[in-house]
Amino acid sequence: MNLYIITGSSKGIGKAIAEELLKDENNQVVGVSRTCSIKHPNYRHQPMDFSDVEAVEHNLQKIFLPYPEATKLVLINNAGVVGDIGYVGEKMPNERFEFVFDVNVIVPAMLMNSFLEVYQQHAAQKVVVNISSGAGKYPVDGWASYCASKAAIDMLSQTVQLEQDKRGTGVKIYALSPGVVDTPMQGQIRASDVSKFSTVEKFRQYKENNELAAPEEVGRKVAHFLQNTDKYTEVIVSVRDM
Repeated sequence: MNLYIITGSSKGIGKAIAEELLKDENNQVVGVSRTCSIKHPNYRHQPMDFSDVEAVEHNLQKIFLPYPEATKLVLINNAGVVGDIGYVGEKMPNERFEFVFDVNVIVPAMLMNSFLEVYQQHAAQKVVVNISSGAGKYPVDGWASYCASKAAIDMLSQTVQLEQDKRGTGVKIYALSPGVVDTPMQGQIRASDVSKFSTVEKFRQYKENNELAAPEEVGRKVAHFLQNTDKYTEVIVSVRDM
């Protein structure tokens, strides 16, 4: 049995990955999100709000159950927010930085830490996939907190992989960029004011020109990637290269 823990599984990329994986009866999925939108005998929903870090800490044991029969254990840190779009120093509430980093960095780090600790002695193959973004590599005006949070995820992933290599655990860590996907987050981006995000029109054109990847397409590619992780030796990977 393969066990996949997916955050942000109620919509967008997370839901698409979960639904694709559930097509294989050998896979079981634990979806971690505020709401549940999947009904399947091999799916278990764990309600959780990542903006409440204290509550997440108190409920981690509900996610990482023993699963002694699992031959593969995978954590997919998919949940993420773009946060308030606007320029730093121009009426940007300070607490919004905390919100973005809690959801995009702090909670994924906590989940990865717990996953590696709980399953340290488990004989199963272990993989962690942190959903990243090209915004973690290239600055985008108006997206300071999002860009910084994804850069943090990239470096966190690389550092933890280095640590696992030094311990000789065989655990694989990846930071996976899905590309530009037709998700609710894209709708938020397109609704931005050009004075707070100078290239907003480019994102509107993506939608008008049907240049956004469908979540289902990305879900299929990610599921295929998860079945062939041994072929990927670099931590930083992109769906566009698959």
